[in-house]
Amino acid sequence: MKITVGVSNKHLHLTEEDFKILFGDDAVLTKERDISQPGQFASDKKVSIESEKARFDGLRILGPLRSYTQVELSQTDCRYLGITAPIRWSGDVAGSTKIKIIGPVGSIEREAVIIPNRHIHIDRKTREELNLLGVDKVSLKVEGEKPALIRNVFLKEQEPSFFEVHLDTDDANANQIKNGDSVEIIIE
Repeated sequence: MKITVGVSNKHLHLTEEDFKILFGDDAVLTKERDISQPGQFASDKKVSIESEKARFDGLRILGPLRSYTQVELSQTDCRYLGITAPIRWSGDVAGSTKIKIIGPVGSIEREAVIIPNRHIHIDRKTREELNLLGVDKVSLKVEGEKPALIRNVFLKEQEPSFFEVHLDTDDANANQIKNGDSVEIIIE
């Protein structure tokens, strides 16, 4: 069973309150382009993040605004910043790594940095059709010059959902995978 890969570069999600602090009370989070998951988009707004050691500029905000502020990075990104971040599910930011987020109007410090779990977005109907009910995690078989087996890829059921696996840039680069490639799902 094949699945398309979406490679997730560093980005963040913001609450409405934090968005207003960073961009001002009159600012609006506007869509630059749709992304694969229904109702979600890459906005035209970007921020900087800063640790005691280093800084990244130009991190894109993904919309819509959420009930939590979250910065999604790879392990390599964290090493560059000199921080350690937990591997977590989206939204599980309590006790995560603190970072300074800088916008054009203001800045905030939040426990917000996570390395997202490898995961497959899937809806209930697709899960049933592919006999994945009761399956929580799978592996991915990667073909090519550097064949590999990527383990511990969790299924994230949500409605609506576009059937796609999300890997961070570290997983993708290590396995010579690019956005839009296909890999095979292996149930172990």
